[in-house]
Amino acid sequence: MHKIPFVKTFEFTKIAGIENIHFGKGVLIDDFVFIYATEKMKIGNYVHIACFASVTGGAEFEIGDFSAISQGCRILMGTDDFKNWGFGNSAIPGRYRNVKRAPIRIGKFCIIGANSVVLPGVTIGEGATIGACSVVTRDVEPWGVYVGNRKISERDKEAVLKTYNSFLSETENSRD
Repeated sequence: MHKIPFVKTFEFTKIAGIENIHFGKGVLIDDFVFIYATEKMKIGNYVHIACFASVTGGAEFEIGDFSAISQGCRILMGTDDFKNWGFGNSAIPGRYRNVKRAPIRIGKFCIIGANSVVLPGVTIGEGATIGACSVVTRDVEPWGVYVGNRKISERDKEAVLKTYNSFLSETENSRD
């Protein structure tokens, strides 16, 4: 268990590079989550990262307040490009690999559905939700409901913000 102010972790939460992470308050990081922070990361207030998720890849990462990364998700700021000239894996010297590294930004009020993968360089706009088992390869617009990169619906922004205002009007002790 990590001792991070205002953050709840568990016995099997694994965080490497903790000195590169700025944590908000009310953060919950479940057992069997792996975070590898070789670059700057920012985890906002009241963020939940569920069991068996990982956040890795060698580039910056930011997730906004009141957002969630569901069970089994992979947030990859770096990955090998196997289409072009590169081959191999982490055991192969870098000159033989074609690694793409780019920051990922997840806005406020976002939900990344279970077992989804977010690839390097993606920005997920405020309030967007990503359906389970999606592979997100490009930016998604705010307040949409997406399966992969295909927008299937609009999210009720006004209702979410009404709930947010209700949350803010309560004292911290009355929220439980």
